[in-house]
Parts: sequence; structure tokens; C-alpha cells
Amino acid sequence: MKWQPKYTISNKLLLTIREIGESIGEIRAQHLTHTALSKLELNARELSSYASTSIEGNPLPLTDVKRLLKSRKETIRDTEREVLNYNKALQVLYQSVRNNRFKLTVKTLEKVQAQVVDGLMDNPSYCGALRQDPVIIRNPRKVDEIVFIPPDAKDVKQLTQLLMDFINQNIGKIEPVILAGIFHRQNVIIHPFIDGNGRTTRLLTTAILGNAGLDLFEIFSFEDYYNRNITRYFKAVGLEGDYYDLKDNIDFSTWLEYFSEGILDELRRIIKLLPEEPSTKPRIETHHQQILDYILEKGSITQREYGAISDRSLASRKLDFEKLTRLNLIRAKGVGRGTYYILASSK
Repeated sequence: MKWQPKYTISNKLLLTIREIGESIGEIRAQHLTHTALSKLELNARELSSYASTSIEGNPLPLTDVKRLLKSRKETIRDTEREVLNYNKALQVLYQSVRNNRFKLTVKTLEKVQAQVVDGLMDNPSYCGALRQDPVIIRNPRKVDEIVFIPPDAKDVKQLTQLLMDFINQNIGKIEPVILAGIFHRQNVIIHPFIDGNGRTTRLLTTAILGNAGLDLFEIFSFEDYYNRNITRYFKAVGLEGDYYDLKDNIDFSTWLEYFSEGILDELRRIIKLLPEEPSTKPRIETHHQQILDYILEKGSITQREYGAISDRSLASRKLDFEKLTRLNLIRAKGVGRGTYYILASSK
């Protein structure tokens, strides 16, 4: 049995993914030092820890979160523990992806949720285990109003496993942004735990982005985009009604556009923090963009394929590939006549 999500790759989604690749290339072209990258990573963790817990109603402002993450307080409130748990889980996931040890499994999902809710739940059976009880999603402003009824507890394990299988089987086949976006929404819909679903989902979404090949995943905080308009986020990621009435017609297209917008928005924020070098910044010409567009559509390009769509000489075409490689926008794979080029952000 397989699970296959429904979605359409719209022109809007394609354009956003292309701009994500260009933005990552622009950041890479800065040749940031290890110190600079570490600073950006710290900033992203602070922002993610603040935004992701804020989405769930944590009242701590960003300034307090930054101060908390730098302190070594021995006595902490639940609101502070929630932030510290998220930050710790994020660091663990960063490390596992960097060391090629990250594996998306049900056990991984349970482990992350356990880290998220550590010390915050009265019932220990709800910590680090898929739910065995029914849940109902209510309107936070009108507690008597039921918004969504997730899948029955008896179906949670199978639905979760089918989602994991889909993600793992499509790494390298589907764009990382699309793959992570699909995981994000479907896991929220399944609602595999009694508590901690949103935070767990957002943490693993970051890990999937990195594991699937999205470069520099550690330095951006897509959660901040959601936190700026929580109502829009909940409306985009969730469903209204009974899961079993809706499951056959769930479409991820609009959500994927929104999800990719969030990543691009965050990358643009980072670019604004980078030093400006207008006099030394290399230009991307029309023929360079032609290569990038071709790779985005086809997945890769060879010298022969570039020659078929361009009237530039062989020597010029080689220089084009060399320039885009130097800018960390593309990278070569294969050897000799079997050489082809893919986006640097691809795995």
C-alpha cells in the first residue's frame, strides 16, 4: 500500500523554487567564513525557537528567548522549558543531518516529540509515543466550535508510516522544498500525538529540507514567516471537517506555494544581512539564466543539451558552466563525457 499526495506544480511554485535556488547561490557566492555562518545559524535557532513556540501560544518575546538561550538558569518556568526543549531538539537534528545520521522513521518522530514535550506533560504515556486516544481540534477563540477531527488513533501508525515511506522513497526525485512541504502538512493532518504536533512537525521539516539536499538549511527560520500571520498559517496547513470525509480530496498545491514563499521570504531576510559588494558581485547573464531554467525544468543539463538550446560557441559554453560553478549555483556530477550539471542546492 502506498500513499500518493495530490498536488500541481504551478508556475508560481516553479518560480519560487527557482528564486530559492538563486538566493542560496547568492548567499554561497559571499564565501562566508565559518564564524559568519555560525552566527547566522545561532540567529536562526533563536528565531526558530521563539517563533515555533510562539505559534503555539508561548508568550515569551524574542528578546527574552535570546537571553534565555544564553543563560544557564537552573529553575525555569514551563514557558522557558518549552523554548529550551525546541532549541535543544533543533541542535540535535542539525548535527544528525550534517553527519549523515538522520533517518526519517516513526521512532525518529517519537523521539523528537519526546524532546519537545519533555517535562511539560502530566501523563508520561503521551510523551514519545503515537497517540492511542482520539483528539479534536477546536477553535482557540471559540472552544465549543470543532474545527477538525483528525484520523482515528487506530489509523495513526499506518498513516504515519505511509508518509515516512513516501518521503524516504522520493529523496533525490522530488525537489526538497516540495518534499518537506508535503511532510509538513500531512503530519499536521495526521496529528500523531496528543500534544507537540506542530513543534515536532516544524522541527522535522527543517531536517528533511537539509537531508533532501537544500543547502544552508541551518541558517534560515521558516517558522518566523508563519508566526507573523498565525491565522493564515493555520488556515493553509490545516483542514476543516472530518478527516475521513476529506481525505480523498486533499490537495497540497496551494499549501506548497505558501510553504515555498516562507522559505524564500526568510532567505531574502538573510541576504539583507549580508555585506553589499556591488563592485565585485558577478553578473548573471541571460545565457546563464538559460542554464538554470533548463536544470530547474529537467533536473540536470549536459554540454550537449546546452549546445542544443544555445548558439554560443563550445568554448563560451564551457566558461558559462565554470562561472556558475564558481558562484555555487550549479555543480558537476559524473566524469568525462558523462559529466552533467545540477543545481548546487540539489542532493
